[in-house]
Amino acid sequence: MNNRLEEIRKKRGIKQEELAKALEVSRQTIGSLENGRYNPSILLAFKIARFFGMSIEEIFIYEEENNV
Repeated sequence: MNNRLEEIRKKRGIKQEELAKALEVSRQTIGSLENGRYNPSILLAFKIARFFGMSIEEIFIYEEENNV
């Protein structure tokens, strides 16, 4: 799953540490999300979307794999 978290965070002038504190996660979690090494739980995805006043789909991009 791809995401626009880093782009959105930087546009709003928010540091990883600030976002992590607001979401009650570690800065490393934010970094891992932004680098695509970690997919958020549904609860964390909702928290992120609510924090930015956006829908989950505006932040996280799900692309199905075509295994045909």
